[in-house]
Amino acid sequence: MIGLAAARKKVAEILASVRKDGRRELMEFESKQVLAAWGVPVNKTELARDVGEAVGRAREVHYPLVLKIASPEIIHKSDVKGVKVGLGSEFELRQSFSELIDNARAYKPNAKILGVTVQEYLPPAREVIVGTLQDPFFGATVMFGLGGVWVEVLKDISFRLAPLSVDDAREMIHELKGYPILAGIRGAPPVDMDALIDIIRKVGQLAYEFPEISEMDVNPIFAFDEGKGAVAADARIILGESK
Repeated sequence: MIGLAAARKKVAEILASVRKDGRRELMEFESKQVLAAWGVPVNKTELARDVGEAVGRAREVHYPLVLKIASPEIIHKSDVKGVKVGLGSEFELRQSFSELIDNARAYKPNAKILGVTVQEYLPPAREVIVGTLQDPFFGATVMFGLGGVWVEVLKDISFRLAPLSVDDAREMIHELKGYPILAGIRGAPPVDMDALIDIIRKVGQLAYEFPEISEMDVNPIFAFDEGKGAVAADARIILGESK
């Protein structure tokens, strides 16, 4: 992570740029830029405005990779067939680029499309979510739970107020009914708990220091085996109404 003062400045610049563009919702790559500046590990994500740029970005990110449509008007990318996973060659990349643009145009013909994001493919891992919201009475509130579809199905989540101590974050993990999934069952190793604690605390601190962030959803976070870290694979940040 860069120094705290530099991190604050970088985050403030990104948020101001989104406001200047007349938006309250950051695109995925912008949300990841905020998180990365704040020291939260994210998978490598590069914006490509055309297919030639995408090919160049792919050489930096390395195959296999993930391609996602990049548009401020298309937030739920999977719903519009705006995601391609596990692309292993330039041929697949070029074909997928055209398909994603076509799918986006079919869904919303007049949408502003910036291009696609070329993203690092992450191997399978246990998935968790960290989210925040600004409570009108208590301020920055942090949520933790099992990620992916599980957060919607099981609703197995825990809450704390930011800023969080190491013990606060550890308790949030232990409070889940699904904690054994993270601790390791049937011979599986535990996930990297220290990495999860670090992410929970940093996301909470980000919301605490920037109350203009009304909501944050970091989901999924890929939690790898003990000692191998954790990485945010998707993120969404929403700003509050301008005052």
